[in-house]
Amino acid sequence: MDVSHFLNSHMLDPSLGGKALYRNMIAQAVHAEACGFRGVSIPEHHLLNILLVPSPLQLAVAIAARTSRIEMATSICQLPIRDMRVFAGEVVQAQALCGGRLILGVGKGAFGFETGRLDVPIEETKARFEEALQVLEALLTRKEVSWKGTWYDFEPLTIMPRPEDPIPLALAIMAPSGIEAAARAGYHVQTTPLSASHGVLTDQVDAFHRGVAQSGKTGQRLSLQRGLFVTESEGQREAMLAAAYRYYMSFDNVFGGPGIVDNGIIRPLPRKQSPAEFRANVLICGANEMIDRLSAYAELGIDEIIVSANFGQEQAAVLDMMSRLASDVMPAVSTPSTPELKRKQG
Repeated sequence: MDVSHFLNSHMLDPSLGGKALYRNMIAQAVHAEACGFRGVSIPEHHLLNILLVPSPLQLAVAIAARTSRIEMATSICQLPIRDMRVFAGEVVQAQALCGGRLILGVGKGAFGFETGRLDVPIEETKARFEEALQVLEALLTRKEVSWKGTWYDFEPLTIMPRPEDPIPLALAIMAPSGIEAAARAGYHVQTTPLSASHGVLTDQVDAFHRGVAQSGKTGQRLSLQRGLFVTESEGQREAMLAAAYRYYMSFDNVFGGPGIVDNGIIRPLPRKQSPAEFRANVLICGANEMIDRLSAYAELGIDEIIVSANFGQEQAAVLDMMSRLASDVMPAVSTPSTPELKRKQG
């Protein structure tokens, strides 16, 4: 199982500022390459102080300029809020500037406050995403494209320049039925159970494998994002559990919650999940326990774990945890091949 690092670009303290925020993200990406991670995953969100990357492709290019090996995966680019005629060209440009190391993760968006403020009601995002994905793939694979649909209506046009490298597509989906359909169609899949039970996770994994079996294709990858932190002591474990629980008080507000945001700062709200339930669900533990838990994921057939390890702690603590994960855990759970080899095999 491969290990990638998720760039949790949080600005829980708004005094941090954008310059320091993105400097920290790039430093984490450079450190991920030095530690032997497969790649980094880049979120996209707007108008909020968590997961704040308005342009994931732009950040991917900045990381590519400072690294030589790791993959840059968008996790994810929100298609419903974009015009695919512009976005397709941006994707081609980013893949060229990333030297073919870009994985394009796409999805419908998850925060109703965010899409609503951008004039896309959350109730419309699924339908908009499905048509946008069809348009995007047509623009990337066909020289001349015209369209007449619900959300797009345009005369023949050609995206320039044309793609020179394959642009792998990964769909971000949580529902098992959607995961199965995506895998059956030949897509890579990014998923997460969030705070759901282990049974939900196994349903997601089983759905992926059913879809792959029906696809008649090879090379599809299942990437699982999880909140994760390898601790050095029981005291650090308790502190990180408390920090993570506080972070999700903000996350839950905009993910299916009321979306109460004050001047760009998400208001923390009480959670439905108790601290005890959260403790059992999240992967915050010492190295030996982490090896056991990640090994179980590998045995399920998960190809990649995307490590979401920043809950508002200082940058030094994030980098230190990445080093600890690489030295104490990854040798026991990681696939020994490189991303370059895996791309050739896939």
